[in-house]
Amino acid sequence: MPAPTCPPVFGRLRSCAGRLVLAAGFAAALVGFAPVAQAQTPVRFTLDWRFEGPAALFLMGIEKGYFKAEGLDVTIDTGNGSREAIPRVASGTYDVGFGDVNSLIRFRDENPTIDLKAVMMVYDKPPFSIVGRKSRGITADVKSLEGKKFGAPAADAAFAQWPIFKAVNKLDDSKMRLENVGFPVREPMLASGEVDAVFGFANSSFINLKSRGVPVDDIVVMLMSDYGVELYGNVIMVSPKFAAEKPDAVRGLLRALTKSVKDTVANPELGAQLVIKRNDVAKVEVELERLKMTLAQNVMTPWVKANGFGGIDKARWAKALDQIALTFTFKDKAKAGDAFTDAFLPASAERVF
Repeated sequence: MPAPTCPPVFGRLRSCAGRLVLAAGFAAALVGFAPVAQAQTPVRFTLDWRFEGPAALFLMGIEKGYFKAEGLDVTIDTGNGSREAIPRVASGTYDVGFGDVNSLIRFRDENPTIDLKAVMMVYDKPPFSIVGRKSRGITADVKSLEGKKFGAPAADAAFAQWPIFKAVNKLDDSKMRLENVGFPVREPMLASGEVDAVFGFANSSFINLKSRGVPVDDIVVMLMSDYGVELYGNVIMVSPKFAAEKPDAVRGLLRALTKSVKDTVANPELGAQLVIKRNDVAKVEVELERLKMTLAQNVMTPWVKANGFGGIDKARWAKALDQIALTFTFKDKAKAGDAFTDAFLPASAERVF
């Protein structure tokens, strides 16, 4: 029985073999025109501290795929304090960091050749606080601090603002004892009565004391922002090299972060679960409380609700610079104070939630 024949192709290739060769070549040509998956831009991101409640603000972006959708492969590492994030980013070890903007301003003045800037405000109201115990003689009156013993970690951003706090409140610290202590022993020392109060972030020290069994009605939290301190808090900062070479990546990062923060505000329970996945010694109920406290006190402030997340009020920024100048002699206040840019932020409408 004769073999079946193929119909002519383009009037020339009459054999099946010839037709298959043509089809293979045509397919190969199509592959050449197919879109190629774009490589993801690696982004090294340092936190200010461990994987605790506030880290959910950023982890949500990984969980929901927001960074990946912007073409970014973001790796998030823990930190050693909100001041330590600054040299990490300034040196280029990390592309992006979450740290204290007031320390950044001082860093710029001391290192005028490094144009390190903040690109997004996260803590509109800083968590800088003095946390003490009523049973140790601490009350809501700042004068109760005089003559007391404090646990004061040298690298702590809250302690860095002490000169401003005491100047604004006209405190005499000649009889105060400030003891340099490590972060891990700060709350344990207060819980055991070795110190009367500590410097720290409210969302850290208060929650840690409570989880150690200190009665809530014995804990006194003095948020510095409630005692005349006009400073801002933690920001997203970007290395000068990364900002100059990959401005679109920075814009994409901030778009993703805006969505990440919005989702965390809407679902803090999921945020706490994301933290627990990366910190197996943490307790979900503790981190959820810490996260909710952070959102309420530091992130979703009345100003942010009215004006949108991520930006600054220029008049308040100027006041903050004046307060820093109370205890810090600027070499070039204007240049140091040019530490924030809104050039990479998403449109304001996207940041209101």
